[in-house]
Amino acid sequence: MSQTFKLAFRNIGRNKTRSLLSALAVAVGMALLLLMASVMEGEMRGAMQNSIRLQSGHLQIRPASYDENKISLKWEDLIENPERVVEKVTSLPQVTAATPRLIASAILTLSDQSKGVQILGIDPGSAANEPFQIGLLDGQYLQAEDREGVLIGQTLADKLNLKVNDKVNLLMTTSNGDVDEQLFTVRGIYSTHIPSYDESTVLMPIAKAQSFTATENHASTIFVLLQNQEQAEPVAQALNTSNLKVLTWREQNALITQFEDFAGVALIFFYLIVLGITATVVTNTLVMAVFERTREIGILSAIGMKGRGIMAQFLTEAALLATGGVIGGLLIGGALVAYFTVYGIYIGDYGVTGMLFEDHIYAHLTLQNTLSLTIVTYIITLIASLYPARLAARLEPVEALHGLGA
Repeated sequence: MSQTFKLAFRNIGRNKTRSLLSALAVAVGMALLLLMASVMEGEMRGAMQNSIRLQSGHLQIRPASYDENKISLKWEDLIENPERVVEKVTSLPQVTAATPRLIASAILTLSDQSKGVQILGIDPGSAANEPFQIGLLDGQYLQAEDREGVLIGQTLADKLNLKVNDKVNLLMTTSNGDVDEQLFTVRGIYSTHIPSYDESTVLMPIAKAQSFTATENHASTIFVLLQNQEQAEPVAQALNTSNLKVLTWREQNALITQFEDFAGVALIFFYLIVLGITATVVTNTLVMAVFERTREIGILSAIGMKGRGIMAQFLTEAALLATGGVIGGLLIGGALVAYFTVYGIYIGDYGVTGMLFEDHIYAHLTLQNTLSLTIVTYIITLIASLYPARLAARLEPVEALHGLGA
């Protein structure tokens, strides 16, 4: 075995440039696969985490009749006395935060401009709403007793040229079917780094939202955060009641899971294309080596080396090329992933309805992806070497010596 490796090293060194280019092809292919896998993982992971922290929570408690697509303000579609439900939820040790939220549709008007927005009534003091406080760019955060102030997203502020202390008009249909219109002051401008969310979501204290929508002491949902997202199912079962439904983060984010599955299939095709190109380069390199060493192969056969020995020789050379390429790919790919993990890839407003993509995608490489791509790249490279190895093994000694001598 040691002799085989020595010969393989020697043969690879015969044409250093060609061998280096072959290993580089494997390395570049491996690096691209690592980068694509990490970007996809980071994109899906980010969308899920954004949804949990801003929209779905780990759990969400709703009336049995509530339909989030309709955003109904009818009292029968809302939770009555939500604070009592919050007390029950927060009594569980797995819960870190629970807060009522009221959701309503409205039209924001400013001079001759108008924009459809979603009103989100929140408890400013709840830890569940910290992303808005942390993301405050200008102005001041909401106070629970504020009856005239709202927070708007940076994207909305930029599009309507709004600043802190500007006045905006909000118009909406209340729970009793009347149309109400009130003037509000922009207390602050926040950013979640999700353009679609920041453009469409206006925050106000839940007490004011209830008064504005004529919903009194009612809420659309109870937003719940847990110590660990894997606790969602057992906690949901513990909270299950006849008149309320408890939805886990998995149930609420089925679209993200479906999108991830679809993207995973597309990514497989990309993998196949990259690995196919890499395999072609390796195959061509070894085929050229076979024709260049025809006489050598004939001599080896003539002195008694079996076909499987010759085949093993070329497979060993392929294994060395694959090893060098994979190591190079891990180094190049690791450097790229490290860069995009810190700085991300700017994509702006991705524009996928129902999914909260940030304006940057940050790479996230997992150990599982690294191991699986390393193994697949190695195996594909070895498979690509089978044809030239079999070609060398099938050369007849006399024909090989005669062919080169001519």
